[in-house]
Amino acid sequence: MAVVREFTLPDLGEGLTEATIVHWLVEVGEVVAIDQPVVEVETAKAMVEVPCPYGGVVTARFGEEGTEVPVGEPLVTVAVGAVPEDLAGAVPSTEPGSGTAAQGGAPEAGAAAAPPASASAPGSSAEGGADAGSGNVLVGYGTSAAAARRRRIRPGGASPMGGAQRPPGGAASGPAGVAAADHAPGGSGGVHAEAAAVGAAGGAGITGAYGAAGAGAEEAGSRTVAVISPLVRRMAREHGLDLREVTGSGRDGLILRTDVECAIRELREREPAGAAPLPGAVTPAAPSPGVARPAGAAAGAGALPEEERIPLKGMVGAAAEKFSRSRREIPEATCWVDADATELLAARRAMNVPGAPKVSLLALLARICTAALARFPQLNATVDTKAQEIVRLPAVHLGFAAQTERGLMVPVVRDAHVRTVEELSAEIARLTETARAGGLSLAELTHGTFTLNNYGVFGVDGSTPIINHPEAAMLGVGRIAAKPWVHEGELAVRQVVQLSLTFDHRVCDGGTAGGFLRFVADCVEAPALLLRML
Repeated sequence: MAVVREFTLPDLGEGLTEATIVHWLVEVGEVVAIDQPVVEVETAKAMVEVPCPYGGVVTARFGEEGTEVPVGEPLVTVAVGAVPEDLAGAVPSTEPGSGTAAQGGAPEAGAAAAPPASASAPGSSAEGGADAGSGNVLVGYGTSAAAARRRRIRPGGASPMGGAQRPPGGAASGPAGVAAADHAPGGSGGVHAEAAAVGAAGGAGITGAYGAAGAGAEEAGSRTVAVISPLVRRMAREHGLDLREVTGSGRDGLILRTDVECAIRELREREPAGAAPLPGAVTPAAPSPGVARPAGAAAGAGALPEEERIPLKGMVGAAAEKFSRSRREIPEATCWVDADATELLAARRAMNVPGAPKVSLLALLARICTAALARFPQLNATVDTKAQEIVRLPAVHLGFAAQTERGLMVPVVRDAHVRTVEELSAEIARLTETARAGGLSLAELTHGTFTLNNYGVFGVDGSTPIINHPEAAMLGVGRIAAKPWVHEGELAVRQVVQLSLTFDHRVCDGGTAGGFLRFVADCVEAPALLLRML
């Protein structure tokens, strides 16, 4: 006998109160396993795949893609313990006047009277524990037992199923019948379809069997598509790209972001002139009725574009709030200095010999930062405004600014003060790639103590960045460019960089800030100074 359980959006940590639905990973009528991801959401800090603690048949989804869902609101309802012959009784009816188990109404004749979701603990089961919920809803956590086989229910002899009526605060979505389509490119990303067909008792029409596979594996026909990154799947969807036609360059054929970008370029090059634009392509906006055109302007090319409004939600909204709070609370000041980086570039070339681990310039600057913070610990601090105390922190968790398609992100290298240059380089490279793929966890984006901002990659010399609240300082690095410079008493062309330090004037005075920045500049000009710190 099936029991309908309601799974609500869990508390994803770090004080987050809502999330935006990015992509549904399951359809109504699909069989899901315990701890299987059912929806991909975007929080103010990261993209997260949310696993459902119940195993059974999905009877309803709440919220369309792009909808903001508060914590505690329903995401899906699952018929736990459902088997093909009693699916009709497990699924709530959507006919007028009929009650649903999720809403506490009277069940239909012959249907199971399902208790509300709160009637049983997540670890209980209606069938002796076979489909018990794990209670683990955070990504990376789950049961140790093998995942149950996942099946997609197709229309057949079984009674049609519809989504449950939405309780106050949410709207159920889903087809009136059982989902019958195979996995499309950019679909669930968590399972792959097996080629075997499984017979179903009672003519329920179960035609596909699904088993647990590596994250991101999908199959349509006989071609397995290996995709891990949700960003890669989304890019393919938006540009109408069939991932089955893309050859992955990653390990074991994994499709990377660069593979999809190359495929999109090739698709556009093959597109005949005058053809319809690809899905997701930007087209000139048609003027709204009543919008005046300039005198003499044609109705086509000369039309004024409409204004665009971008909601301050998700990561964009969180960043805006953090910037505003930093400016409201922190009395910041900035000092800067030019430095000759010629010797630093020469040291990097000497370290990057064939066969040795590659060392990035950002890793060298990170190592210089940790050495400077060891000498000037006042800047590795935060201010406790409630207790009116300056808190000096024992460990350096170094954040670095990374520009991604989803906006500015600041991944954090944990315990940077105990890492070598090679270790810093490897960790920075890993975090950067993960950030661009949209896969950073909350732990990798929070609790930094000092930030390194390399805005020189944008071709600019200087900046006065906003401190990453609640930290106390940020080191900015401009572009390294050939400039005239007095070297050993003679004018020469050298590789010059501008360094800036923005600091919280509550934690130190100008003398400490100037000493820190001067030490960084000296290490840039003479990297051998770092050897004295080892």
